[in-house]
Amino acid sequence: MSDRVLLITGSGRGIGAATARMAAAEGYRVAVNYLSNSAAADLLVGDIRKAGGNATAIKADVANETEIAGLFDSVTQELGPLTHLVNNAGIVGRAGKLADADPKMIREVIELNTLSVILVAREAVRRMSKSRGGQGGGIVNISSIAANTGSPGEYTWYAASKGAIESFTVGLAKEVAADGIRVNCVSPGIVETEIHASGGQPDRLARIGSQSPIPRPGKPEEIASAILWLLSDAASYATGSILRVTGGR
Repeated sequence: MSDRVLLITGSGRGIGAATARMAAAEGYRVAVNYLSNSAAADLLVGDIRKAGGNATAIKADVANETEIAGLFDSVTQELGPLTHLVNNAGIVGRAGKLADADPKMIREVIELNTLSVILVAREAVRRMSKSRGGQGGGIVNISSIAANTGSPGEYTWYAASKGAIESFTVGLAKEVAADGIRVNCVSPGIVETEIHASGGQPDRLARIGSQSPIPRPGKPEEIASAILWLLSDAASYATGSILRVTGGR
């Protein structure tokens, strides 16, 4: 797999970081994209390199369309032509009811969780499509169980942003299949990451994690395993799939 180059957006921590570690261990060259936490990204890259893997950290705001092409250029310059993408960057915003939500916050969630995913995927397709001189490859978009539950009283705007990603995955998969690109989606349930605290609910894991048929929160590594399967040749006939890893919720 030494010729496989993987970009993971928002991968300094959580699911993205777990995916980066696993991918590097499997031989991918990994681009760890981050927005502001350079310390976490550098620590992750350092750990990967110490373990014998190949990784680099690249700062870019994927919600800013002018930075996306530069991000992809940096990946190519440092690791080689892109073959795989994980669209992982995302935020929930401040928890609450829609009637009380700040429109600016809602806009930031939609722009990062939905628009940036579409624009990042667009750039990946332009570079990976066989008809444009690329090698083909795989894209995995990260959704959420919120796309199914709607997250009433907490994050309805976040749920909407993730529902859009699932629709986008299905459509893009059909559009680029003939160009050698598979596009799939992983929808995690509640997972042990910092995203819950960022939304003002540090106790959310304890409150909700035990409500699944598998009565615990998921681990980032469990989601990463699903992502890597969809990227791999073992999933060569899977495209347009939404893989739910939710503990049965």
